[in-house]
Amino acid sequence: MANRETESGRRNKPEREKSVPAGAAALAKGLTLLNLIADANQPMRFAQLLELSELPKPTFARILRTLTAFDLVRQRESDGAYLLGLRFLELSHRVWDKFDLAVAAIPEMEKLARELGETVGLCRLDRGEVWYLDERSGDGLGVRVEVGRRVPLFCTAAGKALLAFQDPSTLRRLIDAQSFERFTDKTITDPDMLNSDLILTCARGYSVSLEEHLAGVNSVGVSIAGPDGVPIGALCVLGPASRMDQSVVHLVGRELIASARRITGSAGAVAISSHPRPNRHGADIRPAITVRCVLPWGAQLGESPVWHIEEERLYWVDILEPAVFRFDPATGKNESCPISKLVSAVLPAEDGKLLIASQDGIEWLDFDTGALTAFVDPEADIDGNRLNDAKIGPGGAIWVGSMRLDASRPSGALYRVSPGGEISCKEYGVSVANGLGWSPDQETFYFVDTLPGRIYAYDSAPGSGELTNKRILATVSEDEGRPGGLAVDADGGVWCAIWDGWRVNRYHADGTLDHCIYLPFPRPTSLTFGGLDLDTLFVTSARTRLPASSLAEAPLSGGLFACRVDHKGTESTLFGVRSP
Repeated sequence: MANRETESGRRNKPEREKSVPAGAAALAKGLTLLNLIADANQPMRFAQLLELSELPKPTFARILRTLTAFDLVRQRESDGAYLLGLRFLELSHRVWDKFDLAVAAIPEMEKLARELGETVGLCRLDRGEVWYLDERSGDGLGVRVEVGRRVPLFCTAAGKALLAFQDPSTLRRLIDAQSFERFTDKTITDPDMLNSDLILTCARGYSVSLEEHLAGVNSVGVSIAGPDGVPIGALCVLGPASRMDQSVVHLVGRELIASARRITGSAGAVAISSHPRPNRHGADIRPAITVRCVLPWGAQLGESPVWHIEEERLYWVDILEPAVFRFDPATGKNESCPISKLVSAVLPAEDGKLLIASQDGIEWLDFDTGALTAFVDPEADIDGNRLNDAKIGPGGAIWVGSMRLDASRPSGALYRVSPGGEISCKEYGVSVANGLGWSPDQETFYFVDTLPGRIYAYDSAPGSGELTNKRILATVSEDEGRPGGLAVDADGGVWCAIWDGWRVNRYHADGTLDHCIYLPFPRPTSLTFGGLDLDTLFVTSARTRLPASSLAEAPLSGGLFACRVDHKGTESTLFGVRSP
C-alpha cells in the first residue's frame, strides 16, 4: 500500500507546488494530505500516509491533528486507519444544492476533445429523450452536435448510459415509452436486446452505440452520477466509425469513466480495482516458468477456461464482448460463438452439449448456431445481479456464484444446481463470487470472494453438496491485487489468478503460499489445467479499463496464455455425469 500512488497524490505534486501562492505552503500541505486520504482505494494508517506525503514526521503529525480537530479527517477505531471526516458529508450537501453540471463538466469536456480529437457531448435525460446541453469539438474533421438537440434514448450511447443506471421501475417506464424507430440497419428495436445491452453497460461502466442512430457514426457514453447514484447527466464521445472503431471505443470508455468521476466524485463504475499494481516481477522460488501467449485475442474480459477432455479443446468466454470460444491448442484455431447477452461461464455437459451462465441464468447453448434454450435461473427475481463464475462439481452438479452488476454491494450468493434442475443456495452476502474448485479427494471445497480478497475453504461431502466448517484459506491484500479464478491440481495445490497482480499464486492445502508464476500482463482472470497430460496451465486475461501505460507495457492483455508446470490437473466432470 505504501508504494502506491493516488491519482491526485505524488504524481501531481510538482505541478501543484509551482502554483501555490507565497505564504500558503502549510495550507497546500494540508490539502495534499486530504487528497491522499480521499483518493486512497482503502483507508491507510499513519505510517502509510506519512510515507506518501513525503513530509517531515512532526509537520505531518501537526497537520493530521489539525484536520482531525476540524472533523475533516477521522480515525477508524477498529484499525487506526484514517478516513474523510463527517464534515465532508455536510459540505457535500451544500455543494449539491448549488451544483451546476454544465460548469463543472466544461474543463473535462475540453480535455477529452483535445486529447481524443473527437466531439464530446454533455447530455441529460429530459422528457424521455437525450437533450444535449453542451458540446466541445476536437481539432479534426468529425461529427458535430447541435446544442439543444434531442435524440432517442434507446439507440444512442448517451441515452443508454442514462438508462442503464436508473432504478428498475424508472427503467421499465422509460423503455415502455420508447418508439423503437429504426434509424439504421443496426438500430436496436427489441426491448429484450436493449435490456441485454444495458446490462453490459452496467458491467463495463460505459455504453457503446455502433452506428445504431446515425450510419457511419459510433459513440461511447458514461453516466454522471448524483449523490444517490442516479444519473444527473451523461458524457459522450462521437466520431466517424472509420476512425472510432471497436478497437478504440473501449479505450474511450475508460477515459470517459475517469472524467465523469472527476466531475462529481462518483460514476456508474465497477467497484473492482481499476489500478494495476506496478510490475514487480520478483524471483520465483523455483526456476523461472516460461509463459507463452498461445492466442493474442484482445478479449475485453476473458474468463472461465475449461478443458474438454473428450474433445481436447479449451472452452472460454469473453464477458464484455459476449462470446463463447473453442480453442484447439494443436492448431491454434479459435472458433467463436457470439452471444447476444452477457455470458460469464461455459460448462461442458454429457453427449457433447454445452451450458452457459448468462444474465438470464443457466442456458443450453448450441455452439454451431448460437441458439440458447433456458434451463434454470437461480436469481430470476433479483434485479441488478448477474451470474459469474461456474464449475461442474462432484456428482455432475453445477456450482455457480453471482454478484451485483457493478459490484457495489455484497448481494451475491453461491448456488448448486443438480442435474435434475433443483436449486439450492449454499452461501449469501457475497461481493464478487469467483473461483471454485475441489480437492482431489472432493472433501474440501474452495471458493473465492474477490472484493474482500479471500479464498475460503469448506469441508465438503462428496457428491451431496453439503458444506460445513467454513474458514479462510488465504487472503490477498489489496496492494497485491485481487484473487480471481481458481483451479486445484492433482497434488492438492490451489492455484489462483491475481487480478491486477501480474501473477498466479499456488497455495498448499494448509493455505501457505508455495510459489508464484509471474505473468507478462497485469490482469489474469482465471485458469485451468489442460493438454493431453493435463500439465499445461491455461490462463485467461482482460484488457478492460487498463490505462494506456499498462497496455503499452502489456499489449497482449486480453489474450490466452499457457505454461507447462510441475503439477497435473484432474479430469473435469461433465454436467449430468456422476464422478467415478
